[in-house]
Amino acid sequence: LRSLVVDGIIAGVGSVLVFLPQIVILFLFLGFLEDTGYMARAAFIMDRFMRGVGLHGRSFIPLLSGYACAVPGVMSTRTIENREDRLATIMVLPLMSCSARIPVYTLLIGTFIPSVAVAGIFNLQGVTLLAMYLLGTLSALAVAAVFKRTLLRGQVRPMIMELPPYRLPRLRVLLTTVGHRASMFLRRAGTVILAISIVLWALATYPKTEPAPGVPEAVAQEQQLENSVLGRIGHAIEPAVRPLGYDWKIGVSIVSSFAAREVFVSTMGTIYGVGSGADESSVALRDKLLAERDPGTGMLVYSPLVAVGLMVFYVYALMCASTVAVVHRETGGGRTGLQWAAFQFGYMLALAYGAAFLVYRVGLAFGWGI
Repeated sequence: LRSLVVDGIIAGVGSVLVFLPQIVILFLFLGFLEDTGYMARAAFIMDRFMRGVGLHGRSFIPLLSGYACAVPGVMSTRTIENREDRLATIMVLPLMSCSARIPVYTLLIGTFIPSVAVAGIFNLQGVTLLAMYLLGTLSALAVAAVFKRTLLRGQVRPMIMELPPYRLPRLRVLLTTVGHRASMFLRRAGTVILAISIVLWALATYPKTEPAPGVPEAVAQEQQLENSVLGRIGHAIEPAVRPLGYDWKIGVSIVSSFAAREVFVSTMGTIYGVGSGADESSVALRDKLLAERDPGTGMLVYSPLVAVGLMVFYVYALMCASTVAVVHRETGGGRTGLQWAAFQFGYMLALAYGAAFLVYRVGLAFGWGI
């Protein structure tokens, strides 16, 4: 029971809850832009630029909403009248780095990217985070341009929309909006992530392996994990992710994160069984990742190159069951919706795998893998 609570629930859910403050800050700024009436004007201003990649000016608001969550962003595309424009927006919207990616970015950047100055002004960790956001945004625009010239070819219609007056946001309304969005994140942490953390704990704990006499506790824990159901599943997945520089633990974490991207962090926390609280589990998980060594070679398993490749993978991969479900519904449902959802998941997974492979192999060629 103690292991279930500490190594399963607290290590899993706690390692995600620690990122709630950063997510609330993101929601606060987006809510401020919406309540001041600036969003509509931004869409009007961006209309000419969006036409350059074949999208409608109204696509700007759903794409910007995608930084918070892709689900409401996909639903907000209903304001786009033209079917091809709407489908193109939906197909690229999950490439915008949503709040669910923040725990993954923060864990990997805080663990593997040094906090050093860049050009005497910027911090390398901040530059890396910005680079992930820019990569997703520029990729979304590039993919949209390809779709509008091939699969979803069509003429972009003129943009006509009513501009609301500028106004100061009401603090109560703003805080209510932020609180509602934060509560959605907490409900997912208390339901989906909680359930997955318990299941993963059980898979990592059973069947029980009795350690040999005199074996150190750390070695015994590693042997237990290797021989567990989770370890066996991970080793079956490992050949698919090994070309990207990932081991079986990252492979299991990627697969489990299809429920929600932030589950990657909770899965790693459950695998390593770290912490007695949110802050402690986050620090302990970082220490575990930095200290992880290959038992055969004695070399570090995780490196900055692996971390960057993994972040690039999550920039592109559609690891979000909720988004897949809402895309299926918003693209017509039934067989048609299933085809669009499957196409979106497939092309984004191919982009993620190819980009992560390229990052890792080019990095190794330049000697950055150590």
